[in-house]
Amino acid sequence: MDQRFEVTERFAAGAQFIAGSLRSGTSGRTQDVVDSATGETVLRYELAGTDDVDAAVAAAARALPGWAGATPGERSDTLHRFAAALTEDAADLAAAESLNCGKPIKLSKEFDVPGSIDNAAFFAGAARHLEGKAAGEYSGDHTSAVRREPVGVVGSIAPWNYPLQMAAWKVLPAIAAGNTIVLKPAEITPLTSLMFAQAAQRAGLPDGVFNVVSGAGRDAGEHLVGHPDVAMTSFTGSTAVGKRVAEIATGTVKRLHLELGGKAPFVVFDDADLEAAVHGAVAGALINTGQDCTAATRAYVQRPLYDAFVSGVADLMATVRLGDPFDPSTDLGPLISHTQRDRVAGFVERARGYATVVTGGEAPQGELAKGAYYRPTLITGAAQDSEVVQSEIFGPVLVVLPFDSDDEGLALANDTPYGLAASAWSRDVYRTGRATREINAGCVWINDHIPIISEMPHGGAKASGFGKDMSAYSFEEYTQVKHVMYDITGVARKDWHRTIFGDRA
Repeated sequence: MDQRFEVTERFAAGAQFIAGSLRSGTSGRTQDVVDSATGETVLRYELAGTDDVDAAVAAAARALPGWAGATPGERSDTLHRFAAALTEDAADLAAAESLNCGKPIKLSKEFDVPGSIDNAAFFAGAARHLEGKAAGEYSGDHTSAVRREPVGVVGSIAPWNYPLQMAAWKVLPAIAAGNTIVLKPAEITPLTSLMFAQAAQRAGLPDGVFNVVSGAGRDAGEHLVGHPDVAMTSFTGSTAVGKRVAEIATGTVKRLHLELGGKAPFVVFDDADLEAAVHGAVAGALINTGQDCTAATRAYVQRPLYDAFVSGVADLMATVRLGDPFDPSTDLGPLISHTQRDRVAGFVERARGYATVVTGGEAPQGELAKGAYYRPTLITGAAQDSEVVQSEIFGPVLVVLPFDSDDEGLALANDTPYGLAASAWSRDVYRTGRATREINAGCVWINDHIPIISEMPHGGAKASGFGKDMSAYSFEEYTQVKHVMYDITGVARKDWHRTIFGDRA
């Protein structure tokens, strides 16, 4: 099947989804969607401009009263149908994600798509459990209750590394809580976000509840964040861009949720299962070609296991198969673009001046040379304050450093600006318990690295941002807590009035 033809036909009307229909952008500029495995353009579309953002926000604002006023059961029913529609589209969603992002088809089919469907099913249930505090008499003269209400129109900006999953993470808790939303996917990866919106419409989500504007960050994105009718911004991306988003959002005093960069430590104590740690490190470092903010990027290995760990990781990396993303046997696809591939290569080339590249560190030749491929790379001998240890590379690169005492290992794990995710490897429950307490990150895995589930929250600390995606905890981002207080005495002249006028009766 010619995937390029299918994409062109599907989005012939344009790559903006506003008030329930596809339309063309009005910026006057075009964007190419590129297959990073071949360098070929699969779709050219008109980018969204500020007028398109205004139209999408207006559509969301019109839809807000009806959707916010729907009962939890009604919203739940729609989300259940949404999950069913996504299940029907699973094969097409996987193909589009692999085509647009270069993901191996087995990753799209077994991770991205089923995870997104499960998110929809989870929030279909969670929509019926938006509970406040039960009514009670806390002052003695009043009954108090807490309502959870939608924030309003949400403007969300998603990254290019997981377009489908990030659409799910942004959209589902927002609409489950009764908000309406305008999603801006990365302009280079709009395909599955648009398909996600189409599936929602097919499931019966009212027009305007979920809108997509495919535009550049500096115009469409910044206009969305600063829009006065947008009550909340949710952004996932780099820490540098997150700072800019926060600056703009401050101008209209809107609620802000930021999931930013990461530099996840992978701490291996000397009693760890070495084989499990080696396999976990390679999987954790190479998932999505390393373009994952929770990827294992810094392995700290206690000295008795250090040499064997480095050798084991190098040997296992050498078996990883690079190839066509649509070949079921391919393990590692290309990076998102040649620009990103060259950025990753730049980190590695500079590291050669102060560290050792044990394996990888190059782009493959031959048939794969036309794609944005880069071999799995292992680096040793880098200092803790070096660029490859401190900076987010966002590619298939793992740096390994030794440590001696447990105190040192945990201190090194915390020694970057980031705090999104981490893992610790040990058979000792006390060691692992200490690691979960002392590593400053939003998620700490024990004897594993990467798994996520819809029922548990995802979000970071420090320069990795704040707020949570997934789980019932995400409703804290997307709901406004309102205290309602009822007088139960029927007394006209309250005792406290004397503090303002008159004397005690």
